[in-house]
Formats: sequence, structure tokens, C-alpha cells
Amino acid sequence: MTNITPTKDIAGPAAGVRWNLDHLYPAPAAEGIDRDLDDALRRAEAFAGEHRGHIAEISAADLAVALDEYERIQEPVGRASSYSSLRFAADTSAPAHGALLQRVQEKGTAIRNTLVFFELEWVAVEDDRCAVLLADPALAGRAHLLESMRRYRPHVLSEAEERLLEETSNTGERAWGRLFDEILGAARFRLEQDGETAQMSEEEVLSLLYDPERNKRKAAAASLTAGLKEHAHVLAFIFNTLVQGKATEDRIRTYQDPMDSRNLANEIEGASVNALMKACESGHDMVQRYYRLKARLLGIEQLEDYDRYAPIGETLGVTPFDEAKRIVLDAYRDFSPAMADVAQRFFDEGWIDAELREGKRGGAFSASTVPSAHPYVMLNYTGNLRDVMTVAHELGHGVHQYLAREQGLFEQDTPLTTAETASVFGEMLVFRRLLKEETDPKARLALLCGKIEDAFATVFRQVVMTRFEEKLHTARRAEGELTIERISELWLDANRPMHGDAVHLSDDYAWWWLYIPHFVHSPFYCYAYAFGELLVLALIRRYDEEGDAFVPRYLDLLKAGGSDSPPALLGRVGLDITDPAFWSGGLELLRAMVDEAEALATELGASSREA
Repeated sequence: MTNITPTKDIAGPAAGVRWNLDHLYPAPAAEGIDRDLDDALRRAEAFAGEHRGHIAEISAADLAVALDEYERIQEPVGRASSYSSLRFAADTSAPAHGALLQRVQEKGTAIRNTLVFFELEWVAVEDDRCAVLLADPALAGRAHLLESMRRYRPHVLSEAEERLLEETSNTGERAWGRLFDEILGAARFRLEQDGETAQMSEEEVLSLLYDPERNKRKAAAASLTAGLKEHAHVLAFIFNTLVQGKATEDRIRTYQDPMDSRNLANEIEGASVNALMKACESGHDMVQRYYRLKARLLGIEQLEDYDRYAPIGETLGVTPFDEAKRIVLDAYRDFSPAMADVAQRFFDEGWIDAELREGKRGGAFSASTVPSAHPYVMLNYTGNLRDVMTVAHELGHGVHQYLAREQGLFEQDTPLTTAETASVFGEMLVFRRLLKEETDPKARLALLCGKIEDAFATVFRQVVMTRFEEKLHTARRAEGELTIERISELWLDANRPMHGDAVHLSDDYAWWWLYIPHFVHSPFYCYAYAFGELLVLALIRRYDEEGDAFVPRYLDLLKAGGSDSPPALLGRVGLDITDPAFWSGGLELLRAMVDEAEALATELGASSREA
């Protein structure tokens, strides 16, 4: 008889680490949320009564005052939205959490629709008049925000159309995104091994792909595929619907390419994105070279897709969450005590949710919330080394968001291209500290291989996922609703160039696009990871060259948030991201890491570890 392991109380090595959302709204939260949103709506109506129809002739001083009030009205909306989305992420299975999220979205829509005239009237101001206003000292601190709004001038619609799109998004893309989260939050993946059957969460089964035992990795891959197949019909329908919804909105807003709206939001030209992706694709040979090395190190003739994250050498086992905390904070403190002090608060003051729970959203993120509060970090901590790096990654986001709060609600967050800077930088600090402390060549090789694989996942795999999205959106527009088999074919077509013949991609792997949330929540987000990784390699090189003198300039970069364009902000630390050769420098550093891994392996003698 097969034994089935229950999944109740799957807290894992971070048991009890839950965030305290009372910092946003103390209980009873719903009452405070409704009160704040009702008040914000009244203030929005008063704002519209005063300013509607007058933005074209407004003075710079009055525009500055109006912007301040516009921001104050929207801060409670951001607070309520943050609270409801974090409650939902913590437990997608609770009906009350979904209902609160929906209510906040609907009330937020009413407020945004009352205020939408303001941005529409501003972008309609004549260029000459706009130039005069932006040159006025009264708007010195708001120039980038106002200029950013005007970038959308060719794509905004009439007020009635904008209001309609905002209204229907609550039963459109937001509703489909919520359903996606609920399905995967509730999904259980049946893992059969050694006569035992366990029902696992998405995060638990994904973590087994990093297990040192090949049979466990293989079983986990089979379990993930089988579980995704169970929900494939609904998940694929969500994908098809959202992709077509984007096509419709792109057509209405006259975006020519599916990626245009994301590039505009990221303040980057499409040509620059293509240059980045082509530069990364030129490095596929180094990826395949490394995977061939890994196969030799593991003693495997043919690396399978489920072998890509197998650890090299002896593993550390499960790292307790307190130990991960120590590792990350020590690395941060080596670089900047001030940065470590901010990161410490996340642990000490209940700003992190890390334990495994039924119904909890998969993955990890840091939510900036609002300037009057603080960020929150969500993890699903299983205790492997990759999860330790994820702690460093998300805390990097959190520190960045905390320091940028002084820029205010509209400019605390950066475009996605630079949003990954502090997170990847945090990972590099931890990696370099661990490597510095390690003297055993075998352990150093293991650390180096782990970092190479993380970098490959952040650079090359994210570009692969962006290429998949391009193929997906193009095919949906040309062919109509796509079958699961067709989308899976596009997924494999996008993945094969990176892996070549160094990694065998199985038929099961063809289904793995189904669980990736970025495709659902943030189309074309993924190339920002590659941007961030290569950018951080350049920043690390600056740090090595300048030493401690670099630290305050780096922290100033984080504090600046999104108050200026990425090229302007990064120019302050001496980087020119508009230079096409910029990306090749980061790729060469990755190539040097692969060279080092090969040299270390040769020195040690690549020996078989697995049968």
C-alpha cells in the first residue's frame, strides 16, 4: 500500500517567519481601508472640481501644488492596495483575502478614474508651453515625473476610453492574474519515490531540482510536469486571454510591437533592448561550454533539463533561516554598515514572510508599498544555497526601496531595468564573501559553479524567456488562439539555442512555461534581469577599482529611486549604458568565471560523482 505524506503545516526551515501587516493597517484592517479610500475619493472629486479644464494655463507654482495634492490623494490608495495584495499573496486560498483585493481594486479604479483628467490634460499641453513650465524652479524636483508622463502622449486615449479600460481591467487582466495565483497557490504536486508518495507545493517540488541526488531531481521534474498538466487547460486559457488582451490594448494605443509599452515604461529604446539580447545570445557558446563541464563534474554522459541546477561537490544541506540571515547581513555589513542596518530591520521588525504555507503564492518578491510605511519581502524559504541567495536578492530590493522612499510615491520606484540593480548586487556581495572565506578548492569550485548558474539563469535564461514571449505574442496575433502544444513548441524553440546539444530538453520540459508568473503579471519583464546582472558586474568592477569611495555613490544611486532616467542616474557612477559595448564587458566577466571554473576543475581532476 502506498503511503501518502500529508502537506499540513509545511512551514519548512523558516517556520514562524511571517510579516506583520499591522504596519500598514492594524486590525480591523477592512474598516481603515474603507475609510481611507472613501476619503481619497472625496478628495479626488474636490481636486477634479478645482483643476479640471485648467491644466493648460496653470502656472508652474500652482502645478507644483497640484502635484503634491495629487500624490497625497493617491498614497492611501497605494497603502490599501499594498495591504490587500500582500494579504492575498500570503494566502491565496482565503476567500476573504480575494474579496478584499477585489474591493480595493474597484475602489482604487473609482479614484484613478476621477483623477485621470489630470494626466491627460498635462500630456496635451503644447510643447512650447511645457518647456517654459519645466524650466521654472518651482518644478525643479518634478521635472522628470512630468516629462515621463509626456512620453505616453502618442498612446493615451480620450478620458472616456481611459476610464473604460481602467474599469474593465478589474474583470480582465487583474482577475486573470488573480486566478493564476490561486490555481498555483492551491496546486499540489504528487511526488512518488521509494514507495512513498508526498503531496508538495510548487516551491517544495521546485526546490528538489537543486537536490544532489539525481533520482530525486528526476522525480521532481516528473512531478512538476504532471501537476502542471492537471491545470494546463485553465492556465493555457489564461495565457491566451491575457496575450490577446494585450494585443487589443496595443492596437488601441497604437503600440507597433508587443514590447513597446514595456520599453517605454523602462525608459529604454527598443534598439537598446535588442542590442542587449543579441549580445547575450552571442554568449550561448559559453553556456554550452559550462554545461559540458558540469556533465563531466557530475559524471553524467548527457545532462538532462533537470540536472541544470544539481549542486557540484558536497552540499551544505539545509541552511537554517537564522544562518541565512547571518550570512547576508555579514556580507552587507562588509560593504556598508548603513546598508546592513536597513536590512537588519526587515528581520527584526516583521517585514519578511519566509515560511512555507498552503495557499501561499510561489516565488519571492519585495513590495515597496508607500513612502509613509516600508517595504515587505516575501520568500518561500526551503533552505538550499539558492534560497540563501534569494534572501540576499530580495533584501537588496528591500534596501533599495527603503532608501528611495524619500523620493515620494511617484518616484520611489525605478524602471524595471534598474530595479534589479540592488538585488543582484546583494547576491554578488554574498557570493564574494563566501568565496573569500573558503579555502578548500573543491568548495570554491562548488561556489563558483553555483554563481555561474545563477548568472546564467539571470542573463541567458531571462533573454530566452523574453524571446519566448516575443514568439508567443507574435503567434497569437497571427494565428489566433493557440493550443497548448503550439505554445509548448514555441517554448522549446526559444530554449534550444541556449542549451544546444549540451542539455537535453525533454518533452516534459515543454510544459514548464505554465508556472512562470512574469508572463502573466508583467509581460516582457524578464529582460530587465539580464540588464541588471550585466549592470551589476560593471558596478562591482567600479567598486574593485575605487574601494570605499564607491560606497556612498552607490547608496546615493539607490536613494535616487526613479527620480531621473536610468542613463542619467547611472552616469553619476561613471557608467554609460547607451554604449553598445557596455554589455560585452559584463559578458566577458562571466566568460572569465567559466574559464576559472574549468581551470579549477582541471586542477582538481574532474571526477565522477553520480552514476
